[in-house]
Amino acid sequence: MSEVLLEEQHGPVRLLRLNRPAVLNALSSELMETLSQRLTALDQDDSVRVVVLTGNERAFAAGADIQELKDNTAISMLASKQITRWEAIRRFSKPLIAAVSGWALGGGMELVMACDMVIAGDNAQFGQPEIKIGVMPGAGGTQRLTKVVGKARAMELVLTGRTVSAEEAYAMGLVNHVVAREQVVPRALELAQTIADMPPVAVRLAKESVLTALDTPLDIGLLHERRLFSLLFASDDQKEGMSAFLAKRKPHFEGH
Repeated sequence: MSEVLLEEQHGPVRLLRLNRPAVLNALSSELMETLSQRLTALDQDDSVRVVVLTGNERAFAAGADIQELKDNTAISMLASKQITRWEAIRRFSKPLIAAVSGWALGGGMELVMACDMVIAGDNAQFGQPEIKIGVMPGAGGTQRLTKVVGKARAMELVLTGRTVSAEEAYAMGLVNHVVAREQVVPRALELAQTIADMPPVAVRLAKESVLTALDTPLDIGLLHERRLFSLLFASDDQKEGMSAFLAKRKPHFEGH
């Protein structure tokens, strides 16, 4: 494991920690490549059911690595592997929870929004300040932010570059819970473990169905949901879950 990304195992939950503290976890090519490769590997590991992604108390990630970006040209940016790295995160099929303390700006906020759920510390600050350095969000910021907070708020944040507190982000629907900063990772791990106790196949298909709702008309989404719901009746976990419910005992899900 590269030192830019640290990993801890907590039973069926993996904690990945962005580890470039000297530059507030700026998202260098090395860090993003390492993260995308690791998520791809964890997606294929049946012992892993949920992943928590975090930084440190000062910063989740303060944005892209500007030193690395500043001399690029339009052609070099189009030819870079940047999109491929972000696609690996988008395609991750298991629940991905962001545990955010401190700054989550630019690419850092885009990485937060690429996750499925967000636990924010009371010191968290979110923003898309790219406009202040002559560019705009380029890794999903304008798209995901608009879907979450609506056009007017997204326009304000993108065009002014202002940051919002954890509480304001919560009010906008950007985060699930705001907790004391020292409780960010424990609370995220607690949420992850709760999900890890659920049937893995149903969790993955439910995540797929929720994400489908963001990009499809209601009638198509309902049809997709119905098909996934029906498909789960081929799983052993469905039989176990319903049998356990009727027998009034705790179910034991194995992911089959």
